[in-house]
Amino acid sequence: MKHIQIVFLLICFVYLCPGCKGQEPFGQGLLALQTTIPLHGVKGRIDHLDINLKDKIVYVAALGNNSLEIVDISKGKVLHSIKGLNEPQGVAYIPQQQEIFVANGGNGDCYFYNAYSFKKIAAIHLSSDADDVRYDSSDNKIYVGYGEGGIAVIDAQNHQQVADIKLTAHPEGFQLDKKLGKLFVNLPDAQQIAVIDLKQYKLINKWSTGEFSANFPLAMDTVNHTIIIGYRHPVKLVVMDEGTGAIISTADMVSDVDDVYIDEASGRIFASGGGGFISIYQWQKTMIKQVAHISTRDGARTSLLIPGLKLFILAARDNAARDNHGKNAELLVYKTM
Repeated sequence: MKHIQIVFLLICFVYLCPGCKGQEPFGQGLLALQTTIPLHGVKGRIDHLDINLKDKIVYVAALGNNSLEIVDISKGKVLHSIKGLNEPQGVAYIPQQQEIFVANGGNGDCYFYNAYSFKKIAAIHLSSDADDVRYDSSDNKIYVGYGEGGIAVIDAQNHQQVADIKLTAHPEGFQLDKKLGKLFVNLPDAQQIAVIDLKQYKLINKWSTGEFSANFPLAMDTVNHTIIIGYRHPVKLVVMDEGTGAIISTADMVSDVDDVYIDEASGRIFASGGGGFISIYQWQKTMIKQVAHISTRDGARTSLLIPGLKLFILAARDNAARDNHGKNAELLVYKTM
């Protein structure tokens, strides 16, 4: 009887869990898989990615492997692996100095590396859990979410922290709108979205997420002045007005979402998540319409949209030990159509 009850509960979970795998795949013509690049020996969770556009090099924060993987996507191979990191989460390429910036969640340390010799150049220590990273090339500033509620502002040229923005909870995804002089930050533990004034480096507003929770990824449409947020509970993509925080449109999407991007030229939105799909949407005046739900791999959560190259890179973690159908870690390189 106990086994029958367990089976019944599992069936209920599969069929009733919103966003789990209820949607059938469609719109496969919007992404074309070009190649897969093996990440040999990379184990565990994979976090954020960034790119050196000039050399077509992608940097992969392999959190569970304590390494940064340097991948040439034009040659389809790993060039180098920086090992001995402590749960690397955020990464940014600094073209002005040809340096790589890595934020370590395990100990809060942030390192600068030469992008060609891979030698460590400088280090900055934050209190704990250095996480997502954004680089502002116009001001040569790096923004790092960290700790129980802060964003560190770092001068990329001098390798020094120049400001500290206090928040009410640990920051996850965030984006800068330089036109409006604001920074928008997801605070899932507080069920809030923080609004920061970039001139004062000061929190100026907090919007409640209301019925939604677990707001991790955040994208920004600077053309229409909207922010796009992926929620895990319930599984929804939500578009909000930048000025007021009012919800404009919502849509279903992949479960366990971890990254959301918008191609402002086409108005197309991409979301990737551990549920094993890429969800794609089209911005249509005041609403978003889902145009694709493309099957990938379970646990392939993090991604990178590269509009200039018309590429979408998906990082798939190693799951070879799970069963006979498992695969090793790899990057899936798609052409956007």
